[in-house]
Amino acid sequence: MTPPASARANSPAARDIAYALHPYTDLKTHLETGPMVIARGEGVRVWDESGKGYIESVAGLWCAALGFSNERLVQAAAAQMRKLPFYHAFTAKSHEPLIELSEMLINRAPVPMSKVFFANSGSEANDSAIKMVWYFNNALGRTQKKKLIGRVKGYHGITLAAASLTGLPANHRSFDVPLAGFHHTITPHFYHGALPGETEEQFATRCADELEKLILAEGPDTVAAMWAEPIMGAGGVIIPPADYFPKIQAVLRKYDVLLVADEVICGFWRTGNYWGTTTLGMEPDIITCAKALSSSYLPISGVMINERVFQGLAEESHAIGTFGHGFTYSGHPVPAAVAIETLKIYDEVDMGGHVTRVGPVLQRELRRRFADHPLVGEVRGVGLIGAIELVADKAAHTNFDPKLKVGARWVKLCEANGVIGRILPGDVLAFSPPLVIEEAEIHEMLDGVGKALDELTVQLRREQISAVA
Repeated sequence: MTPPASARANSPAARDIAYALHPYTDLKTHLETGPMVIARGEGVRVWDESGKGYIESVAGLWCAALGFSNERLVQAAAAQMRKLPFYHAFTAKSHEPLIELSEMLINRAPVPMSKVFFANSGSEANDSAIKMVWYFNNALGRTQKKKLIGRVKGYHGITLAAASLTGLPANHRSFDVPLAGFHHTITPHFYHGALPGETEEQFATRCADELEKLILAEGPDTVAAMWAEPIMGAGGVIIPPADYFPKIQAVLRKYDVLLVADEVICGFWRTGNYWGTTTLGMEPDIITCAKALSSSYLPISGVMINERVFQGLAEESHAIGTFGHGFTYSGHPVPAAVAIETLKIYDEVDMGGHVTRVGPVLQRELRRRFADHPLVGEVRGVGLIGAIELVADKAAHTNFDPKLKVGARWVKLCEANGVIGRILPGDVLAFSPPLVIEEAEIHEMLDGVGKALDELTVQLRREQISAVA
């Protein structure tokens, strides 16, 4: 039965349409279609307001690592709210959660790090790291060494500077970014980027050569740092060749260019190691992290810097009289307390061992079920992150015309089959389920995705027959 107009007008969906502005949404279409309103969550599942349940195959936004109902994190927040609900870190003030979390992160860093700065999102962490790089070079008297390099299809956030590092068109178009001084080198995606007959090692060498050409063209004395995700997330779950980062880092060291590892998605066991940096063989000077730091129960992010960078910041702040950067909520005690509890849980439940057990199941089943499908170009992933890319021509690696919205249609069919998915540019369905997912849930999730792909295949065949007719 259709509810009366008065009830429909006051529904959560109607109120959302009336008042809410959504990120990453076609805002005009949203006025007609409305939102999916999520009402509750438990484990790896969420339920909408009608009571329909879904496995959350991307943990929300790559982030709810401990699922949607961890009571220990709830209690950690409540206890800290009662003890000290807010304090700041300005002018040499501190509190125990900030101190303890800083110590825990430094002790868990994949390479030697010296200090941690806290922010509220991955975007803010990367923006803060950008300012630190500039501040550091000013401290050294290298006032021209300020240009920054990201990668095409890289993602580092959406604040003005972070969006300038990001290498995705949707994050640039009509926002007037990238800002001046931000540059992008090629995507290390062998599937689409390799030349005929080129091996993965040769492709990695060419990526490093292209980076060196960019640095030389801009002038080594003007290039300050390069940002890189260990595995590129929002750009398509792109895993570089094994030799990629060693070759890239040799170029960066040659020209004294800092390396910033964006661990916002890959950190905290996602790739099978505590840090994606370890999985991919990176040796960064700065590390940014967020998301799984608190299982995203509350907003918090971090910037870890090595001793060399810290000494530069310290000297310049002493000369000026202050380090003039920070947020009201930097190191907020409540998110910090939740992050501390999150890291303790990872240790206590042996999250690394769990990912080592179930990650291979996800990777094996993705390939077994989907690699030979006529619409699938590439299946890729490691640990508990993965992707399926659809193509119009399997032999030529040619993607579908974006106007067909093939990926968007697939994700809607996934929802109909009880799986919430995330489509990335190029009709790539991403997987980044809560780390607590069990083997049976992986099979259930992929069953739903497989049924949706079968239904999409039928739709596309019918449309092709209709077009020919």
